[in-house]
Amino acid sequence: MTLVLLPGLAQAQTGFDRRGGDYLKFEINSGDPAVCAARCERDSRCRAWSFSYPRTANALATCWLKNKVPPRNPDNCCVSGVRGAGVIEPRVGETEFSIDRFGGDYRNFELPPDPTGAACGKACTEDNKCRAWTYVRPGYIAAPARCFLKDRITRPRSKPCCISGVVR
Repeated sequence: MTLVLLPGLAQAQTGFDRRGGDYLKFEINSGDPAVCAARCERDSRCRAWSFSYPRTANALATCWLKNKVPPRNPDNCCVSGVRGAGVIEPRVGETEFSIDRFGGDYRNFELPPDPTGAACGKACTEDNKCRAWTYVRPGYIAAPARCFLKDRITRPRSKPCCISGVVR
């Protein structure tokens, strides 16, 4: 789900949770924070929302709708926003947030959780064979996060599980 935002509207923020004011909690099969934001838009009681990525491979992402706007707290588990905001992933150079580059894998390994996928990108940059990479957030394909190094550049696909990049 892609949300179109008009200039000047508030934007959701990756890496923040809003604790308190919960009146509805539900799981999101797709693991996409945009589903949580859209549900808040359709519910007249909703003032803010928090989305939590799955914490284990068997868990689902969770959305909490809130009847007030609690302050945001830094937490890599989450994406949160206020009503009227969509989901905007940060742009950090060539890093592609919520993008999976499926295929072309020649090596993969476990990594500690990282909201930017920087260690995976660094591993690719330091390996002359690597042309692109995909970091899979913890809980999507396995409990730990994984880094996939690729020997070819594949088509980007929108998926909330992943952070990718092209190196060469």
